[in-house]
Amino acid sequence: MSTLLTRPWSGGGVEFDRVVPPSGNLGVAGKQFWLGPARAGVVVTFWADLDVIHLLIAGTRIKSLRSHLSVNDLATLFAHGGRNAGPSPIPPPQPGEAVEVDRTVSRTGTVSLGQHIVLAAEILAGRRVAIRVDQNTLMFFDPDTRDLLRVRPNPLSRAEITKLRGARPAGPAPQRSTEPVRVQRRASNTGIVMVVGQKIALGRVHKHQTVAIDVAETTLTIHVDGDVRTVPRTTDHPVRWIKAHRPRKVESNV
Repeated sequence: MSTLLTRPWSGGGVEFDRVVPPSGNLGVAGKQFWLGPARAGVVVTFWADLDVIHLLIAGTRIKSLRSHLSVNDLATLFAHGGRNAGPSPIPPPQPGEAVEVDRTVSRTGTVSLGQHIVLAAEILAGRRVAIRVDQNTLMFFDPDTRDLLRVRPNPLSRAEITKLRGARPAGPAPQRSTEPVRVQRRASNTGIVMVVGQKIALGRVHKHQTVAIDVAETTLTIHVDGDVRTVPRTTDHPVRWIKAHRPRKVESNV
């Protein structure tokens, strides 16, 4: 029997292989990894330690995420077909290079980066996001699609960036999604709705109605009473909330 096959776990990183199921959603130690149905049947190699998990297909890294694994998890994965990990698929970030981290946005729309509490966006509350940390900016994006969600100024110094928990070298810069975002808005007494800082007159006949609006980069498409209207978008304000505001209660002076 090969010495390699009987070598005990070193206590460090572990590599193991998994086949993508028809759903495209791979489960490992209680966490789901989305690969997509198009990759069903493909063998994915996991490189995992206590800090980071890299996913590779045919030797090419396709995704890196913060590790949720414990020492016991790694030992179990090794015992069930795993092997001692080789060198990391990516080197540690060098000073001055952009890095990425994963965070969960709080209920107030903020994330913690080192000693700083940074506003992401209220609309992202509760969502798991990745953050590309450049020298001057923070780019919040979807870790699966790399769709850009928000851009904020970077308050961290270079020294603070090097100490970020779970930091890894940055991948390609995220891009804005070309898909529209559907929101709801409630028309005012005069039949006007406000979305991304732009007023749209629907007419008094639609006062107090809640309508759906598809917000795209250059257009706003309003769905009201089975009718569809499209108007040019005149602002570059981000979508701040999805749901319509509740109507305000008016206090009586009587």
